Amino acid sequence: MRVTHHIEITPTSVVLDGKNIPVEAQGEKLLSELYHRFVGDYPKFYKMDTLSRLGFIAAELLIKEENLETQERAVILANSHASIKNDNDYLKTITADNYYPSPALFVYTLPNIVTGEIAIRHHYNGETAFYILENEEQLLPIIQTTPCLSAIVGWCEATDANTFNAKIKIIWNN
Repeated sequence: MRVTHHIEITPTSVVLDGKNIPVEAQGEKLLSELYHRFVGDYPKFYKMDTLSRLGFIAAELLIKEENLETQERAVILANSHASIKNDNDYLKTITADNYYPSPALFVYTLPNIVTGEIAIRHHYNGETAFYILENEEQLLPIIQTTPCLSAIVGWCEATDANTFNAKIKIIWNN
């Protein structure tokens, strides 16, 4: 397994392949800043929850750095809180006065939506999976036993709009 590119995004910083990317915004606004600077052409971004935005932006920056097109790629992400931030937002829309909560929020109560967004955007036809694990180390055996030529893999956690962390990399199995 060979790591070709890696990124870490926190509410205050972005480190791509060991180099800091200067940012002005913090928290959820940082994700929007990165979208405007480096992507800008995927209107669905504004409908996404924080977890999906985080994973999407991390993958976009990695893919741009790689500058190589492949359809034979898996997308495997994990965290320990599933989609808790959006679950809580969705729950707030259910009240005694309004039993018909937001369908736009409901779709993001599934943490695997982020892996699907990445795969759809880039036409990947490898496995897509999102695991709920206790820690990042538990992801390694899953990655090692997933048959694929290449994968976007890592930890992608968002517990609220301003508390998140992504440690994602591109790996090749050759």
